[in-house]
Amino acid sequence: MKKILFIEDEPALQKTMGDFLKDGGYEIIGALDGESGLEMAESQKPDLVILDLVLPRMDGFEVLKSLKAKEETKDIPVIVLTNLERLEDISKVLALGATTYLVKANYTLEEVADKIKKTLGE
Repeated sequence: MKKILFIEDEPALQKTMGDFLKDGGYEIIGALDGESGLEMAESQKPDLVILDLVLPRMDGFEVLKSLKAKEETKDIPVIVLTNLERLEDISKVLALGATTYLVKANYTLEEVADKIKKTLGE
């Protein structure tokens, strides 16, 4: 079973997406802020990270930068799922090593799940 770390500070979205992905056969671990999300990525070694950019304690840009800088986490694919739509934000996270950039408002749960499957090679 593939393990997904979902770093998202909105508890309702964390639960809805988590439940949906669990039903799809994934193990879901969640973090509500960037700092604990980074710690979980290092300790839990997920197969994939879904990352919001606007987070308390450490923003998603810093989390992504830290993940990609560390030997033990640099190869974990990261899907950014955020409400930020600015071109410079998209360019920045892709340059930092994110696999995919999704704007929350533009995707259904099913479409996000499809992106996850593609990213994990399923």
